[in-house]
Amino acid sequence: MDKIASLLLVLGLAAVAAGLIAMGWRSRLKRQAGFGPLPEVPEELSPAGIVAEGQYVATTTSGDWLDRIAVHGLGFRGNAEMSIHPEGVLFDRQGTGPLFIPSRAVTDCRSASGMAGKFVEKDGLVVLSWLLGERELDTGFRTRHAADKEPLLEALQELISAAPQADADSGK
Repeated sequence: MDKIASLLLVLGLAAVAAGLIAMGWRSRLKRQAGFGPLPEVPEELSPAGIVAEGQYVATTTSGDWLDRIAVHGLGFRGNAEMSIHPEGVLFDRQGTGPLFIPSRAVTDCRSASGMAGKFVEKDGLVVLSWLLGERELDTGFRTRHAADKEPLLEALQELISAAPQADADSGK
């Protein structure tokens, strides 16, 4: 009887924890309801200068890597392909829609060791800062092959240098 009581207690605690997590995520979605729509993927993209497979980590508020963006599926981690085009950066995410960041919205790129609960070796993530409307966001990507990281960062720096920056008001 003690085993059954212990099992029921553990299952009850797990159900309470899952319920609290779901309530927190719904609350985050409500707080972030004012985010504008994501930029549309252009129908005609120029060929990619570089493509890398890896893991889309998350999008967070810039400078606050624990504040995941829940709207538009930006807070979900998953496999993705990152490609850099003259028009912008495309994250082709599995299990959710693509994320396209126009080149004029990209403000910075760098490497980091972690964000939003994903921590890796020193400088193992590529982090892209960009504007969505007036909000500055950080998007993290972990390349599947370590050799792909530096070429991605170099291509992003070239994209930033070549693109006119977005107006802070429009993000477009």
